[in-house]
Amino acid sequence: MDDSTLEITIFPNGPARINCTKAIITLPNGTTVTKEKPFSLCRCGASEKKPFCDGSHTNCGFKG
Repeated sequence: MDDSTLEITIFPNGPARINCTKAIITLPNGTTVTKEKPFSLCRCGASEKKPFCDGSHTNCGFKG
């Protein structure tokens, strides 16, 4: 993967894994978070660290 490539992997019944060199995420309250290594975004809605995954999908019965 080169610096201009963004790779997103959707895991069955799990998160969306983002693999990139750098990502700037704007949160609903307007603040920004910078990630400089791979990270996962929650798809189940149960994470205590939204929008990031904390593994809650394994216990909440998420199917997606």
